[in-house]
Amino acid sequence: MSRLFGTDGVRGLANRELTAALALGLAQASAVVLTKGHHADARRAEGRRPVAVVARDPRISGEFLTAAVCAGLASSGVDVLDAGVIPTPAAAFLVDDIGADFGVMISASHNPAPDNGIKFFAFGGTKLPDEVEDRIEAAMADPQLMPIGGDVGRIRRFADAEDRYVLHLLGALPNRLDGIHVVLDCAHGAAAGVSPEVFVDAGAKVTLIGADPDGVNINDGVGSTHLDNLARAVLEHGADVGIAHDGDADRCLAVDASGAVVDGDQIMAILAVAQKDRGALASDTLVATVMSNLGLIRAMAEHGITVRQTRVGDRYVLEDMNEHGFSLGGEQSGHIVFSDYATTGDGILTGLSLVARMAATGRSLAELASVMTVFPQILINVTGVDRDRLAADEGVAEAVAAFEAELGDTGRVLLRPSGTEPVIRVMVEAADQSTADRVAHALADVVRERLAL
Repeated sequence: MSRLFGTDGVRGLANRELTAALALGLAQASAVVLTKGHHADARRAEGRRPVAVVARDPRISGEFLTAAVCAGLASSGVDVLDAGVIPTPAAAFLVDDIGADFGVMISASHNPAPDNGIKFFAFGGTKLPDEVEDRIEAAMADPQLMPIGGDVGRIRRFADAEDRYVLHLLGALPNRLDGIHVVLDCAHGAAAGVSPEVFVDAGAKVTLIGADPDGVNINDGVGSTHLDNLARAVLEHGADVGIAHDGDADRCLAVDASGAVVDGDQIMAILAVAQKDRGALASDTLVATVMSNLGLIRAMAEHGITVRQTRVGDRYVLEDMNEHGFSLGGEQSGHIVFSDYATTGDGILTGLSLVARMAATGRSLAELASVMTVFPQILINVTGVDRDRLAADEGVAEAVAAFEAELGDTGRVLLRPSGTEPVIRVMVEAADQSTADRVAHALADVVRERLAL
């Protein structure tokens, strides 16, 4: 039987894989598992019930899934603060800010509207480790908490949720954004309410696209996975920069004044140098994943910054940051974590910080992004192969070694089984695109030949 939780919560087609009944069961099981600990015990000792923050992005299925989650929690004796439509990082912040026992975010991030997901935050607003998710899944088969009378939970609106988050974001900025014209693409998602407000409050001139969510248009041709519209809008309005969020606003990508894309690696490079200049980069270290561009590693070395690389997934970046006390990390996809201010990737804080660097230095985004040279990169997903045989196959290992020797210090090869799909990913970077393409396709052919099902 496959694991219910994926790499970022429980996801699926809403009302098919992800049903109201499943949401109810997950909520009841989470009440069993996540209300254990000194914080919950202290509440009970004072005659109070455990508290959970529940939030969602604006996709239409979030309405019935939120109702199911709130019902499951309240019926298990948990008081619910319903924060409504807010970004995922806002939900995580609020859990920590008010000392809630845990939080639930209903979102499928950058996926299209028919999909949805449920993710949990532990006390302190942190993501759950795998073992806790497994305990929730196991608890779904066990007897549930069934209090009666005055012991059942109450459901209340979290009236000042958005205001708390906006003030938090403004407090995290090193300087104002006056004089910068920003085009914001809110992906018709959870950023549409908060992001324009906080950019304006911070002093930026703001032009909006993708800021009219109707429940079904989330991520539909807009947002961080569709940057063409943002690039056109920046050019049309003569703006200085474009900032794109995804549906739940936990990631950020950008375009410069010419419409050129600035990806997560370039954003991390800019922000790492900015933090080091302010003496705020813990241990002069940036945490990235193995998918980050070789150009990032080289650029950071030139600035005296160490880059630690983890497995792919922002949860692994977070784990490394938390274990060693690092202040900045993220992924090429635009999940950037500022551990001094956030417990998860925050696309709005990332965008604000990037524009703040422009305002502080008086330099354009293109100038700032030139801190690193992006090595040409190609990623091929090889299907119809046995992922489990990859590590032990000598022929594949020999081919990788040969190509690594050919590239030397001008490129690199990365082979890994996907954690979400039945494919093996072949990634190659080289000094020029033709070399990267040639090596990647040749190595993909070896993988298909050696590991065919």
